[in-house]
Amino acid sequence: MKTFRSSRLSAAHRRRLTVRNPVNDQAAERTARRICLDVKQRGNAAVSDFSTRFDGVSPQIRRIPDSALNKASRRMKPEFMQALRNAAATITRFHEQQNSSQRPVRTMPGVTCWRTITAIPRVGLYVPAGSAPLPSTVLMLGIPALLAGCNSIALFTPPSSNGLANPFVLAAAAVAGIREIYPVGGAQAIAAMAYGTESVPRVDKIFGPGNRFVNLAKQIVAADPEGCAIDMPAGPSELLVIADADANPAYVAADLLSQAEHDPDARVALVTTSELLARRALAEIASQLKDLPRKTIVRRSLAAGFVLIVRSLSEAMRFSNEYAPEHLSIQTARPEALARHVRNAGSVFLGASAPVAAGDYASGTNHTLPTGGRARAYSGLTVGSFQKSVSFQSLTRAGLGRLAGTIKSLAAAEGLEAHRRSITVREH
Repeated sequence: MKTFRSSRLSAAHRRRLTVRNPVNDQAAERTARRICLDVKQRGNAAVSDFSTRFDGVSPQIRRIPDSALNKASRRMKPEFMQALRNAAATITRFHEQQNSSQRPVRTMPGVTCWRTITAIPRVGLYVPAGSAPLPSTVLMLGIPALLAGCNSIALFTPPSSNGLANPFVLAAAAVAGIREIYPVGGAQAIAAMAYGTESVPRVDKIFGPGNRFVNLAKQIVAADPEGCAIDMPAGPSELLVIADADANPAYVAADLLSQAEHDPDARVALVTTSELLARRALAEIASQLKDLPRKTIVRRSLAAGFVLIVRSLSEAMRFSNEYAPEHLSIQTARPEALARHVRNAGSVFLGASAPVAAGDYASGTNHTLPTGGRARAYSGLTVGSFQKSVSFQSLTRAGLGRLAGTIKSLAAAEGLEAHRRSITVREH
C-alpha cells in the first residue's frame, strides 16, 4: 500500500485517489454480450454450452429438487446450521422494519393522493460460488425479497462437479425459505433470468454480485428493452478505514485484510491523522498476511490500496465523503461524533468492536452495497429494492376547481393545448 500525505497532494492528485481503477476489458464485454445474445436466441442449449465451457459441467437446466436442499442441510455441521439461523434472525429483524404503510395525503381540500407499495412479481437472485461459496449472500438477497412479498423468487448459482449447487448455498437457501434454485452461473445465468428459456421463466429484476462477466451481463440486459431491471451496477469490494492515534493497529489491519481477500480488484484504504498508527498498521498487515490462505489475492489487492495521512479527522471525513466507499470503518476515540458527518457510504462500522465482517454476515444490515463511488447516489439493498410504488389521486369537482387555474396556466406555458382543454371541458 502506498502512503500519501494530504499536505503534499495537489487537488488533482487527491481527486485521483478517489477514482477506482475501472476494469476496461473490451474483450470481456464482447464475450458477455455474445453470451447474452446466444442465450436470448437459443435458450437452454446456449446455457448448457456455456456452462460446459466455463464451469466444466453441463447441468440440467431445471430446478434443483427440494430433496437436494434437505440433503445438503443434513450434511452440514450443526454449528454451521445454527450460524445460518442466527444470521437469518438478525437480518430479518433489521429488514422487517423497512415495510411501512402509505397513508393518504390531502394536498388541498377535495384533492387526495396516496401510494400503494407492491412487490416486484418475480425476481432473480445471483449467488456466486467460484473461489469461495457465499451462503451469506443467499440470506442477504433472499430474506428481504421474501419480506417484500415477492411471489416468485429464483436463485441462480454456479454448478458443482455433480451438476447441483454448492451444498453451503443450498443449506442457506433452505434456511431462507427459497426453493426455486437453478445450477447455472456466469453471464449465461444472467441472460437466462432476463430472457427466460424453455425451462426458466424470465424475471422482472435481477439482484446479486458477481465477477466482471456477470456484472457486464447485468448491464447489458438492463439496457435491452427485452431484458429486465437490475439492482445496481456492482464492482469489487471496498473498505475505507478512518483511524486516529487511539486506534488498535491490529484491528485496522485485520479489517483491511478481510476485504482485500475478496478479490484481486478489491480496494482498501486507510485514512489516518497519525503517521505512527499508519506505520504500525502496515507492519500488522505484513505480519497477519503471512498465514492467510488467500494471500496471493490479498497481495494483489493491497498493491492498489493506499494510506493517506491527513491533518485532522474533519479532513479525513471530507475525503471519505468524496471517496464514497462501499464500507466505511471509523476507528477513532469518538466514532459517533464523526459518524454525524457521513454523507456518502454504503455501510458504516463504528468503533473498535464493529468489524466489517459483522456486516458481511450477521449484524443484520445488508451486505449488497454500492461500489466504485456509487454510494454518492445509490443505497444498499433494502426491502424497498424488491418493491415498487403506484401513485393514486382522487379529486372532487370542487377540488378540481381549486386546481384548474394552476393546471391551465402550466399547460399553456408548455404549449400543451389538449392538456388545458381537458380542464376547460370539465368547467361547463
